[in-house]
Amino acid sequence: MEIMVGNDKMRALLLESIHPDAVSRLHAAGCVVESVPNALDEEELIERVQGVHLLGVRSKTQVTERVLAAGAQLLGVGAFCIGTDQIDLAAAARAGIAAFNAPFSNTRSVVELALAEIIMLARRVVEKNAAMHDGVWDKAATGSHEVRGRTLGIVGYGNIGTQLSVLAENLGMRVYFYDTADKLALGNAKRCDTLEELLEVAETVTLHVDGRPGNSGFFGEEQFARMRPRSLFLNLSRGFVIDYPALRRHLRSGHIAGAAVDVFPQEPKGRGDEFKSELRGLPNVILTPHIGGSTEEAQADIGGFVANKLAQYVSEGNTTLSVNLPTIALPQSPRTHRIAHVHRNTPGVLAQVNSILAEHTVNVEGQLLATRGEYGYLLTDVGVDYSEDVLTRLRAMEQTIRLRVLS
Repeated sequence: MEIMVGNDKMRALLLESIHPDAVSRLHAAGCVVESVPNALDEEELIERVQGVHLLGVRSKTQVTERVLAAGAQLLGVGAFCIGTDQIDLAAAARAGIAAFNAPFSNTRSVVELALAEIIMLARRVVEKNAAMHDGVWDKAATGSHEVRGRTLGIVGYGNIGTQLSVLAENLGMRVYFYDTADKLALGNAKRCDTLEELLEVAETVTLHVDGRPGNSGFFGEEQFARMRPRSLFLNLSRGFVIDYPALRRHLRSGHIAGAAVDVFPQEPKGRGDEFKSELRGLPNVILTPHIGGSTEEAQADIGGFVANKLAQYVSEGNTTLSVNLPTIALPQSPRTHRIAHVHRNTPGVLAQVNSILAEHTVNVEGQLLATRGEYGYLLTDVGVDYSEDVLTRLRAMEQTIRLRVLS
């Protein structure tokens, strides 16, 4: 099946070296796909997004309100990663543009990296490795520990935090967690009522929080000072959630014995660009270039998953797992056209739509409505015989944001 817009094929723009499986999936659906290896800044993206129907990004490209306004033909945006804070989701919803992400696809990759780093920091592998490369043989066990029997504190108990909790317990660690939302503790994990309570007991603290604005800078001087002496610290969540100069001070003083950081407030746009950070040069720090989810397995899974959601949205109108529009999945009735209607959520929209259809003696074969905050989304399957005036009337409704016909 080909995805068409009028008589033209759907155009997709994929940035930041999105996996070839995404390209293949969209090609198979009949899209014309342009793939760009690097991120684009706002002005570059404004120029490139014109005439594009589907946009795919990873974590570096910012899809701002100006970008969305420039993409007058945009129907969907895909975040080929877990986070969506790089997309102005509210502006996308106002424009009737559906946004999708991959909330589960790379959790295992992030968890495995976190576990590996916990073990390497506990065993002082980073320092031992550097010394060996300098020709120094230091076989001392001082400061090296097994992780079995040690206490792990997980800040953020979502998809990644919960999976890390289970695997860490399998290694023999005691697990405590803190989350602002009520979360069910898995295995023998113990919930802490406050972040301060967690910092008092944890010998290793790892952050797995989301990108909401309220998390900006929430872990700083006060929190590092509260951590247990000679504890370990990991951040594989968002770059803006911690105070990096404060982390450097506590690493240099020895209060924190080691750290692993995968995300940073400012990250280079492309491979080979210079990386700048206060943490460079510290012997007890593992620095990785935002690769928590960058395994071949995870990227292939993400590529296929998000591309499939975009293809299903534009061809079928289904919004399953959309992060900004109401979620609907309606099997399409045979020998029908589907009217997909994004609208402002006010009373009487459904009655108004059906009144217009009834006035034109249009038979409704299937229908499903969902709302989400300010917005509603309605799928209606109708017989193929109807006049253009039906669509004109529906588009003219005061509440209508976007209306598409899918045959």
